[in-house]
Amino acid sequence: MQFLVIQRILGLLIIVFSVTHLPPIAVGLIYLDGAIAPFIEAFVLTLIVGFALYLPVRQHKKELRLRDGFLVVVLFWTVLGVAGGLPIYLSGVNDISITDSVFESISGITTTGATVIVGLDGLPHALLFYRQELQWLGGMGIIVLAVAVLPMLGVGGMQLFRAETPGPVKDTKLTPRITETAKALWYIYLGLTIACALAYWLAGMSIFDAISHSFSTVAIGGFSTHDASIGYFDSTAIQFIAVVFMLLSGVNFAIHFTAFRHRSLQPYRRDAEFRTYILVLFIVSVITIGYLQLSRTFDSTAESIIEGLFQVVSIGTTTGYTTAEYYTWPGFLPVLLLYVSFIGGCSGSTGGGIKVIRILLLVKQGVRELKRLVHPNAQIAVKIGKKAMPDRVIEAVWGFFAAYFAISALLILLLMATGLNQVTAFSAVAACLNNLGPGLGDVGRNFASISNTAKWILCVAMVLGRLEIFTLLVLFTPTFWRK
Repeated sequence: MQFLVIQRILGLLIIVFSVTHLPPIAVGLIYLDGAIAPFIEAFVLTLIVGFALYLPVRQHKKELRLRDGFLVVVLFWTVLGVAGGLPIYLSGVNDISITDSVFESISGITTTGATVIVGLDGLPHALLFYRQELQWLGGMGIIVLAVAVLPMLGVGGMQLFRAETPGPVKDTKLTPRITETAKALWYIYLGLTIACALAYWLAGMSIFDAISHSFSTVAIGGFSTHDASIGYFDSTAIQFIAVVFMLLSGVNFAIHFTAFRHRSLQPYRRDAEFRTYILVLFIVSVITIGYLQLSRTFDSTAESIIEGLFQVVSIGTTTGYTTAEYYTWPGFLPVLLLYVSFIGGCSGSTGGGIKVIRILLLVKQGVRELKRLVHPNAQIAVKIGKKAMPDRVIEAVWGFFAAYFAISALLILLLMATGLNQVTAFSAVAACLNNLGPGLGDVGRNFASISNTAKWILCVAMVLGRLEIFTLLVLFTPTFWRK
């Protein structure tokens, strides 16, 4: 393990992160409603820490190994989660504690959207913007941004990119060089953000709200500048715009890149994961809308369609926006929607959850095992599209699936040990591990009422979900630390 090289990289990344405190300062100067000082202090402190780590080891310019990349990614997300809470704590909003500040920051940077802050409508614009900015940066992954920048500083980025995107990703490199890959992803990400902001603004949002919500929509984060979330605007047009961009952001960005490069929609049609993603959301939408209509939850069919579709897409893509208190909906609907969040978005998207490609592979593997019962000696391949998947990939998916639910069970038990009831514990773990945000029971509205111990447990769950389990778990294996 090259600890000095890792220290140098971490220092550089923290220095880059310190710059994120400058836009909120500009917003605070525009609106003149306070909260500038905490960001100035946080900027200076973060910059000092970054340089303190970097300067003593600035001459150690070696190529990162894969194991180094895993450690850098985990350290970066945990350190950034803590550092990101600094301006929130210094702002003193609602007498916020260190635990709540770190929870809010990790929730933002992992694009979870679970919040402990109540009274958003009365907060300074700078602080509101900062929360949204954290989600936007976390959406694509600050590591991927760093991959585009670090080669200019003499650091190779491929190891970081591989550690940031574990699992079966169909297009690991969209262009021959990893730097160009990262830039391509960010151009698409930025383009979607600008388009989303313009659409929100034209639909009636203020410029501030339009930009802020475009950040959390494209990041599939779910933070809002209002306690009522998207429901604050009471606009069908805004809801449909959110649905469109949540759907787009839940798609593998490699497909967006390919479709844009070839000026064709064929990549979407040919992609098995995309077709499954749309099919799942369509079926769940039909079930949800039908049950809402039968139970007369809303006064009209149109309202059932709008609210049902919006909540299915919001929760199914793990965005977590709300326009209605879905956790009070009748029958099985709240649990159904929570189950859909386990599927999440496509691989290579800003969505959370297990990912559609893994679910698709699990289903196909299950079908293969059924066929083998009838034909024990048959050689049956698991295919995605026309491509046969290696058994190594299937084994990795099963391993991930087992680890995902074993960790879920452990976290639920730990939360119940802190005093939470079964429904609250289960939904809180699902909401944080899937990077969803809103849960059921005591965490339906927000996470402010749970204990500090429970919040720290959920911080771990959010990081685990953001790094897709194995990136963090691998650090706890003896093999990882052997020379």
